[in-house]
Amino acid sequence: MGLATFKGGIHPYEGKELSENKPIQVLLPKGELVFPMSQHIGAPAKPLVAKGDRVLAGQKIGEAGGFISANVICSVSGTVKAIEPRRMVNGAMVPSIIVENDGEYETVEGVGEDRDPSTLSKEEIRSIVKEAGIVGLGGAGFPTHVKLTPKDENAIDYVIVNGAECEPYLPSDYRMLIEEPEKIVVVLKVILQLFDNAKGVIAIENNKPEAIKKLTEMVKDEPKITVCPLLTKYPQGGERSIIYAVTGRKVNSSMLPADAGCIVDNVDTVASVCKSTPLMRKIITITGDAVAEPQNFNVKLGTNYQELIEAAGGFKTEPEKIISGGPMMGQALFTVDVPVCKTSSALTCFTKDQVAAFEPTACIRCGRCVSVCPSHIVPVMMMKAAMNRDCETFEKINGMECMECGSCTYICPARRPLTQAFKEMRKTVAANRRKKG
Repeated sequence: MGLATFKGGIHPYEGKELSENKPIQVLLPKGELVFPMSQHIGAPAKPLVAKGDRVLAGQKIGEAGGFISANVICSVSGTVKAIEPRRMVNGAMVPSIIVENDGEYETVEGVGEDRDPSTLSKEEIRSIVKEAGIVGLGGAGFPTHVKLTPKDENAIDYVIVNGAECEPYLPSDYRMLIEEPEKIVVVLKVILQLFDNAKGVIAIENNKPEAIKKLTEMVKDEPKITVCPLLTKYPQGGERSIIYAVTGRKVNSSMLPADAGCIVDNVDTVASVCKSTPLMRKIITITGDAVAEPQNFNVKLGTNYQELIEAAGGFKTEPEKIISGGPMMGQALFTVDVPVCKTSSALTCFTKDQVAAFEPTACIRCGRCVSVCPSHIVPVMMMKAAMNRDCETFEKINGMECMECGSCTYICPARRPLTQAFKEMRKTVAANRRKKG
């Protein structure tokens, strides 16, 4: 029997060897910290502090602004310098709380205290996750307490820990699996307390044999937890892809994973649901051929990206392209004067911007984009609709099923900017739907 996988996908250069064997180092911030109120899907958080207030590490400084929202927790002790718009990696100016770090890291009373998870009720577990401000740390930023509160908890029969980490160059989840596997198992058992009918699956791509071996040994006596090796392929870590690979169930854009009986959480998200510690840190990889010493860091949320680059030895050559995240789904940056947020994962810095050198040509109708699309839609037809700004046709041919994974753009011999066009069309269609109410 072959390894679990999905239909379609690509095999880009992995690039993980630059940093996958570098242990995670704790990096403390030097300058001020910036805490945007929008670090998650949903309504922005509402500031709970004012300029001049002294704050502590673990203190809630932003309160969830609705059901689909998340608290923002201060990661240091210090003084609130200002509450003003600051730039995020997507270029948007977002209301943010700026804290001057006093270097003391004084914490709120009770943060990090051990508690027996087996004594907690389902309501208490969900409340702890909500108060901690935990969201999907794989990049989506969906509030975790909402994900753990489906309409029918009895319908959930799979809790999947997403350890695929298929994005090229990124090894931070792998480092978590290697360095803190016991935390993954302990917390998965806690999450399984929420779902009486569920079993846990830790899904890991087979390019991580050491992690598969270590986790398999750890769960050999856990009747409700198994390790599922996955075929190494991009985008294996996509929510729909991993659900299909593990369960054979299909999820479309109008469904939630819970509709297919699944809860999917990223490795770092699971590791964050631990003890009674609010979300104050992120594991960040600084990598790419322009970086002097690629590294994996445990950093305080709110830390400036420039500090991370300096800690990795700076640039050995001036990069033409810097990406927040990986090369397939990351966000190109025009400045590194931005803070580490909950959805941050990496800075990937390239000496050459290979994409900028591409000259798109006319479609040659080769069909490669169709063969690799994990959503089984037809990018060549979607591109025609996008070029004509034909939203009606784009919807009819299932353009909204696009995962924006970039597989079609990667494989296209004509170098057409397919994914970029689909992102814009999906935004337009979604906006039109909202207008219609």
